[in-house]
Amino acid sequence: MTPADAILFVSFGGPDKPEDIMPFLEIVTRGRGIPRERLAGVAEHYRHIGGRSPINEITRRQAEALRAALAKAGDRRPVYLGQRNWHPFLEETLAKMRDDGVRRAAGFITAPYRSEASLERYVSAVEAARAKVGAGAPAVEFVGPWFDHPSFIDAIVARAREKEFPAGAEWVFTAHSIPCAMAKESAYVSELRETASLAAAALGLKSWRLAYTSRSGDPRSAWLEPDISRVIGDAAALGARDMVLIPIGFVADHVEVLYDLDVEAKAAADAAGVRLHRAETVGEHPSFIAMIADLVRPDAPPGGELCVSSESTRFRDGRTAAKAGETSPVCYCFPGEPNPPCARPAPQRPKPA
Repeated sequence: MTPADAILFVSFGGPDKPEDIMPFLEIVTRGRGIPRERLAGVAEHYRHIGGRSPINEITRRQAEALRAALAKAGDRRPVYLGQRNWHPFLEETLAKMRDDGVRRAAGFITAPYRSEASLERYVSAVEAARAKVGAGAPAVEFVGPWFDHPSFIDAIVARAREKEFPAGAEWVFTAHSIPCAMAKESAYVSELRETASLAAAALGLKSWRLAYTSRSGDPRSAWLEPDISRVIGDAAALGARDMVLIPIGFVADHVEVLYDLDVEAKAAADAAGVRLHRAETVGEHPSFIAMIADLVRPDAPPGGELCVSSESTRFRDGRTAAKAGETSPVCYCFPGEPNPPCARPAPQRPKPA
């Protein structure tokens, strides 16, 4: 396999200013039939966090830190940033890469966990962008899964250790919820739990929970639970007074962290008499950047199985991608309990993971 001659850093994108919010949301939800009034409600979330998202700025810093890390190691390959839902759009970036003479790129996607709603949509977006660019669009070979990479775990742990949290606090790892039907067809839950388990062990935690945020979609369908607000309420019922949130589902601050945790979850905690504390996302932490540099280096070993739906997508070792062979056996209402159906259990002290 010919080594990649550039790096494609793929992110989600977000609005840079208030007038970007609705156009951005329309792009994100295109083709899904979501009423405009629903989008207006989500737009209010952005106004609570200053009328913009910091994700673009953070992503640019991540890409620049990756360039510096590669250059320090003697790797002068260019790093290009392309986004699914905002400038620079993937097709814009791929067109520039073509014009710059790039023929093959190592693709890094800022989505740690495999599911149709996360990693697969990025892969599909890259394929669609390549089709728009047409002849000469660079081939993109994605790195393998990194949810359990030691440097990713190191970055999560380092962020958690940056602050002094109260002794005896409840520790909760958080991630975006997805429909249970989708979770059952992916490795999403098992990978989240593996990340949380590795980080908890490194932190010396005797007990911890995994909770979900940012549920959307049809309220009649089952989504991964427990929701963070439910976890807060159950912990308060057991006498908890402090809770530490570790957002492992995202690698940069954006609305799902700054609003769903810092505003919405905090309001639930305030109402329940619980003091909420939060670790930062990994952002451009040196360990996280070192992980990306390790994954995209020319002599990096082939990645593992990647859950994607595009038959034209290729792994870095040249294999054609197929539907995931690994599946999560159940999705969860409470960690370890199948859903659906799922009767709400009585609050109980979480057991060590």
